[in-house]
Amino acid sequence: MKIPESDLIINHDGTIYHLNLLPEDVADTVITVGDPDRVSEVSKYFDSVELKKGKREFITHTGFVGKKRITVLSTGIGTDNIDIVFNELDALVNINFETREVKNELKSLDIIRIGTSGAVQPDIPMGTILASSYGLGLDALMNYYVHNLDGDEQNLLNDINTHFGHLKNIKPYLTAASSSLINTIGKGMVTGITVTAPGFYAPQGRKVRAKNAVPDFVSLINGFKSNQERITNLEMETAGIYALAKVLGHNALSVNAILASRVKYEFSSNPEKIVAKAIETVLERI
Repeated sequence: MKIPESDLIINHDGTIYHLNLLPEDVADTVITVGDPDRVSEVSKYFDSVELKKGKREFITHTGFVGKKRITVLSTGIGTDNIDIVFNELDALVNINFETREVKNELKSLDIIRIGTSGAVQPDIPMGTILASSYGLGLDALMNYYVHNLDGDEQNLLNDINTHFGHLKNIKPYLTAASSSLINTIGKGMVTGITVTAPGFYAPQGRKVRAKNAVPDFVSLINGFKSNQERITNLEMETAGIYALAKVLGHNALSVNAILASRVKYEFSSNPEKIVAKAIETVLERI
C-alpha cells in the first residue's frame, strides 16, 4: 500500500520532513535527548563524527564509538515531539522512500533516552541514574494509536487506574521498558515507574501563581505501589517513547538523571555533572 504524500512528507532533497534526515543517516542504535545543546555533549565522546544535521529543535549527530555506530538526536520537550521523532525515525528505516511502501523486512532500532527528571520518593537522592521500568503517560498521545498491552502491563495499569480513578479527564497509559535494554544498559540502576506529564508546572504538581486542579499531586503519585512496583520520578517524554516504540516494533529504554527531589523541594547545584554521568554510563554500556 502506497503511503500518500500528505501522510509521509519527504523534502525535495529526499530527507524526511521534520528531522531533515536521509535513511542512511540513522544508526541502528539511537540516543535521544530533549535539549538540542545536549547532542554535542554526547557526541563529544564519539571517536569520530560522520554527520551533523539540524532543523528546528531536531539536531542529529551520527558517528562511532569504537566500531559501534550511534546516532544522537534531540527531540525537544514533550510527547507531541516524541510523536514526530519516533514516526519519522521508523519511516527512515522501515519505509522505502522511492515507492512509499513499507519494506518487507522491518528493522528494530535500539533507542535510549538520556533525560533529566525529578524524584518523587524520599529515598532516591539527587545524582541518581535511574532506568524507567515502565512509562506511565498522563498525556493524551496514545488516545490516537492502537496500543495493545501484555498481561503484566494490563494488571499494573488496572491498579494504577484504581489509584488515580478519582481524577477527571485523565486516562493513563502504560508500557514496559525493553527487557533486553533494561538488562544491559540499565543493569544495576535504580528502577521504577516514570510518570510522563503533559507539562512542567501544574501537570507535575508545581505551584507558581496559577491554581492547581490536582492538589497534592506528588503525594498522590508517590503513594502508589503495586507488588514491587512504585512510581519513582516525573518527566515529559518516557511514556510516549515506550508506547510508540512498542507500537512500531523498536526497543526503548529511558535513563534518567535525577536533578531534583520533589518531596524535599531541592534542585541540584551541579546538574551538568549528573547529566554527564548518565551520558558516560550509557555510552560505556552501549
